[in-house]
Amino acid sequence: MKRLRVLMLVHAHLIPPAEATAEAALEAPWRTEFDVARCLEALGHRVEIVGVADDLEPIRRAVRDSPPDVAFNLIECFDDVAHFDQNVVAYLELQKIRYTGCNARGLMLARDKAVAKKLLSYHRIRVADFAVAPRGRRFRRPRQLQFPLFVKSLALDSSIGISQASVVDSEEKLYERIRFVHESCGTDALVESYIEGRELYVGVIGNDRLTALPVWELFFEQMPEGSHKIATERTKWNAEYQERHGIMIGPAEDLPEGMEARLQRLAKRVFRVLYLNGYARIDMRLTADGQPCIIEANPNPQIAHGEEFAESAHQAGLDYPALVSRLLRLALAWEPARAG
Repeated sequence: MKRLRVLMLVHAHLIPPAEATAEAALEAPWRTEFDVARCLEALGHRVEIVGVADDLEPIRRAVRDSPPDVAFNLIECFDDVAHFDQNVVAYLELQKIRYTGCNARGLMLARDKAVAKKLLSYHRIRVADFAVAPRGRRFRRPRQLQFPLFVKSLALDSSIGISQASVVDSEEKLYERIRFVHESCGTDALVESYIEGRELYVGVIGNDRLTALPVWELFFEQMPEGSHKIATERTKWNAEYQERHGIMIGPAEDLPEGMEARLQRLAKRVFRVLYLNGYARIDMRLTADGQPCIIEANPNPQIAHGEEFAESAHQAGLDYPALVSRLLRLALAWEPARAG
């Protein structure tokens, strides 16, 4: 690959310090940004990091002053609104700037978990029964939603707002948790049937020709009796909690014969149904009787060196520089104006 001018878009508060080291980055909130920037530079590309908060002017100015060959998009929200990330991508499309990751339409569909579930259900892909509890309106539990139920934000990712209390077994706890999501997350609540099973993740890379990565699993080795094996906010982000409860992530073990290939095919179907491109992680549960159920699709997941997506790619034969280069090639090949 030739040397590229890469405009790296990051959240303004996640710009890696100039003096940052790889050791310091391991525990830093800007770990992904640091890893990607270092890798791009090591590959010989010229990198300009631009912080974005609530104004598109920094992007416009950077594009005007030094037109990039491609933008490496690490933006996950805009003005603290999660689903506004699609608007940043739409702006790049209107400016005819190539970018890594998912297109604006795919982001819109996947970020709204209810819309995504409806689309998947239409295509006969199994999802949990669900209902939306909007803010400012009274919610009545539909009859088909039987306890236990799982309550989370309709729009937020990264397990934000999810805890053991997200699994509810009574009307009182259900409405209490809905109020919590409304007030603490500031979004509508998604109420869905709780699916007991193994927590599995399948990464997918590509635009038209897709590659499904090896199946990864979230392991719960030492959870207290009565605890639900779910990806809570502490499970995902609290290292002490992870160590105390033996929570690890790695290649899925002891899958039934042919199951990995089946899950990979399913992940690619979800990717296509939701009009995703670039890269995404498909989260699913595998029940005791061997039936997969899609939890959600996560376009543009975390790609820090050593995190699950990068590790799964490495197992598939893509080391970190190869993964970053692959994302750049996909960005340069994508045609944003295509109809579908």
